Amino acid sequence: MKKAYPLLLVSALFIGWISSEKPAPNPEFPAEIIQFKSYPHNPVFAGTGSDTWDNKIRERGFILREGNEWYLWYTGYEAGKDKTKFLGYATSTDGFTWKRYADNPIHKADWVEDMSVWKSGKTYYMFAEGKDDVAHILTSTDRIHWQEQGPIAIYYTDGKPLTKGPYGTPAVWKEGNTWYLFYERNDAAVWLATSNDMKRWTNVQDEPVLKMGPEKYDQFAVAANQVIRYKGLYYMYYHASAFKDWRAWSTNVAVSKDLIHWKKYANNPILGDNKSSGILVNDGTNYRLYTMHPEVNVYLPAGKPAN
Repeated sequence: MKKAYPLLLVSALFIGWISSEKPAPNPEFPAEIIQFKSYPHNPVFAGTGSDTWDNKIRERGFILREGNEWYLWYTGYEAGKDKTKFLGYATSTDGFTWKRYADNPIHKADWVEDMSVWKSGKTYYMFAEGKDDVAHILTSTDRIHWQEQGPIAIYYTDGKPLTKGPYGTPAVWKEGNTWYLFYERNDAAVWLATSNDMKRWTNVQDEPVLKMGPEKYDQFAVAANQVIRYKGLYYMYYHASAFKDWRAWSTNVAVSKDLIHWKKYANNPILGDNKSSGILVNDGTNYRLYTMHPEVNVYLPAGKPAN
């Protein structure tokens, strides 16, 4: 004799089956660059925790992979007020195990933090925050020795210079001969300026291209970490805070067709739990997501590409 199931139970089972189905693939936000799982041996890099110049590390470090070599630049400092933030360097052959450069810190002349690195030709360009959150540029041909090129000069669309005050977390993209600079002011929003010579930068528009909110996760702070191009679209990975005192941060993503108009991912944040300053690195097969603050953690792809 077949067992009869109450109608309510059958309905619940049906609803449960429906809810367990995975959401339909979203072509604007491919799973392989959105869904990640934590590497079991995190963190892969951190401050020494001992009496060294890099007792702690902070904010956005940056990773480049060239062939089988991986390069990490990071900001080290000693705990205490008004301690200068110096530039450190580490290398790896797999992106998991890192070796500090023996002569760290590699740059002592200037305050360097929150860096973004782009290689063009044989030159490495580092866009970083300096003291008082003023963005500046450094250049190198060997990744170790850096020459200061001065603060980034940004102008409004009417040709007037940017008003005095902090402007930092520079994230850069280059297309053709045009450089695109995403920057924040007090983490209140993200603006975009462009340049053909890196000496004079002009806002594309004087309104931000990415604003805080209206969702709770980014209602009190936003700042761009990295821009990539994937399958014909641009993706901005940015960190944000849901707290007025910025006590915790998350990693989030937005998409654009033109680098100016951005649409935030509906399921942001893609990483919470105070994992921020996220950047993507292609390991030769897949993208990994690294979060850089307050230690370096790596997240491996959990989503499969759509057919």
